[in-house]
Amino acid sequence: MSRDLFGEVPYPAGPAPGSMLARLLDGPVAPGRVCWIGLRPARRAAMRVVEAAEAEAGQGLAGDRFASGRNGARQVTLMAMEQLRAITGYLGGAPVGPARLRRNVVVEGINLSALRNRRFRLGGALLEWSGDCHPCSRMDEELGPGGYNAVRGHGGITARVLEGGVIRLGDLVERVLPAAP
Repeated sequence: MSRDLFGEVPYPAGPAPGSMLARLLDGPVAPGRVCWIGLRPARRAAMRVVEAAEAEAGQGLAGDRFASGRNGARQVTLMAMEQLRAITGYLGGAPVGPARLRRNVVVEGINLSALRNRRFRLGGALLEWSGDCHPCSRMDEELGPGGYNAVRGHGGITARVLEGGVIRLGDLVERVLPAAP
C-alpha cells in the first residue's frame, strides 16, 4: 500500500466492517445483462464480434490477445452501454460503437462501480474486479480530437477470471457478496 510524504496511507483498503458505508456498498444491486462481446486476437487487430466466449480461469477469454497464458489483472475488460452513451454525448457526434473502445464485454443495467473490489458472475464464469479500465492514447486516434478526455472516467473495468465458463449475449451480470462470517 502506498503512503504519502508524511507516511500516511491516503486511501484505506475499504470501509470499516459493519460501518454505514460498508452496509451501503453491500446493499442491493440490480443485475445487468451482456449486450455485446468482442475478441481482439492481436494488438491493433480488428475486434471480432461474437455471440459467446469461453472465459478460462486465470487467462481471460479464449481467442482474445489478453488470454495469452499470463495471469495478469487485465484478463477481461467490461464497460457499460450507459458509458458508451455518455462518451457519445461528450463527443457530440455519431454513436460510438463498442468495438472502437476495444473492450471485451459491454453490459447494460448495472453500475460497474458497484463491482469494485467484488466478485461477480458473468454468465457461466466467476470474475473478480481488478481495476478501472483507463483510456489509452489511441482514443484521440480512434474517436478524434477529445476522444481521450471523453473516455476518462467512463472506460469500464478490468477483471480476472476465477472460474471459467461460457459468456453469452443476454447472460446476467450479478455481484456475488462475500460469505457471512
